[in-house]
Amino acid sequence: MAKAKKTMKNPAHPGEVIRVGVLEPLELSIAKAADLLGVRRATLSDVVNGKASLSAEMAVKIEKAFGPKAEHLLEVQCAYDIAQARLKAAADVAKVKRYRRAA
Repeated sequence: MAKAKKTMKNPAHPGEVIRVGVLEPLELSIAKAADLLGVRRATLSDVVNGKASLSAEMAVKIEKAFGPKAEHLLEVQCAYDIAQARLKAAADVAKVKRYRRAA
């Protein structure tokens, strides 16, 4: 049986994980990190500042350049996306009833 995962009501955006877990410890500016990744500074800045989602391609580049697993970064993005969707769709979701097959 699969182990239930504990869900967070307000998980971090992956940009925060990248800033705290990669950029700060390595003392890298967004501009320098963007240069190393081969992306525009504005693109990385948007992700790090929570204004854009982390793409799979960017996650793979970060993994190769700095070490954090792409899967972990994308799991953080997924948890963040689900939490945001639940917040935004709360009224609509409340109308949905659980399907029960007739006996």
